Amino acid sequence: MQQEDDLRGLAKTMDFMRALSILFVVINIYWFCYGQIREWGINIGVVDRILLNFDRTAGLFRNILWTKLFAVVFLALSCLGTKGVKEEKITWRKITASLATGGVLFFFNWWLLDLPLTAMANAAFYILTLSAGYIYLLMGGVWMSRLLKNNLMDDPFNNENESFQQETRLIENEYSINLPTKFYYNKQWNNGFANVVNPQRACICMGSPGSGKSYCVVNQFIKQQIEKGYTQYIYDYKFPDLSEIAYNHLLNHQKGYKKIPTFYVINFDDPRRSHRCNPIHPDFMTDISDAYESAYTIMLNLNRSWV
Repeated sequence: MQQEDDLRGLAKTMDFMRALSILFVVINIYWFCYGQIREWGINIGVVDRILLNFDRTAGLFRNILWTKLFAVVFLALSCLGTKGVKEEKITWRKITASLATGGVLFFFNWWLLDLPLTAMANAAFYILTLSAGYIYLLMGGVWMSRLLKNNLMDDPFNNENESFQQETRLIENEYSINLPTKFYYNKQWNNGFANVVNPQRACICMGSPGSGKSYCVVNQFIKQQIEKGYTQYIYDYKFPDLSEIAYNHLLNHQKGYKKIPTFYVINFDDPRRSHRCNPIHPDFMTDISDAYESAYTIMLNLNRSWV
């Protein structure tokens, strides 16, 4: 809501500045074509006195260019807040041509008032060229504002400054996992690799649900380690998602193993789809501490209140 109020306030300010610009153009015509204005009966006594006071105190009409300069300044300020989209037809060449034409018609038409014609013809030519020049300046200013604003908004989220060159080399060894990446840098998308050259130093993959952890990282770890001939212990929380990937990939890449490993599944939720395992089998007990820890764990799971 606050932003909308600010935008409306800005729009009103720009409209007010453009109104002031037009007012200075009208004042210029009123003062320097006053003879013809008076013949047309458009002159107003109150306005005459106000303009005379301005001229006497500020010298506003001592030169024909002063009111024109004020009109152009307020016109330029009003164009700064112009909203619009860039059109393909708007080019710097057209903007330059429009501003140049408008500048010539708007500023270099004073001699039309001294032509050896009737006062009505001189005033008509002067008003016509002044109005046409103002319209050309307005068009050029609006186009330039839109084009500049569009160029400045090419990167509204500062992606260019926040991007950086990343690794594009594929660095492999007997342990590595190489994750293909795609990154934005220097105004283009580039292909790269996240090379985990020493996964034994421990890896952690963190991300919000649905961010693609399994698809982009975990699956690649499973597949590439199978291709390199490693045995895996996989905790499949969403069974059988990872188990199916590991099983099928193992079937297709058995050549990496000197001895083909056996695929086992331990499923406590559905024993029918599980292999059998006896965790307290004597073969697993190498000393008294193993027996103690196994018994301790079993007893705590039988009665949680003992914890």
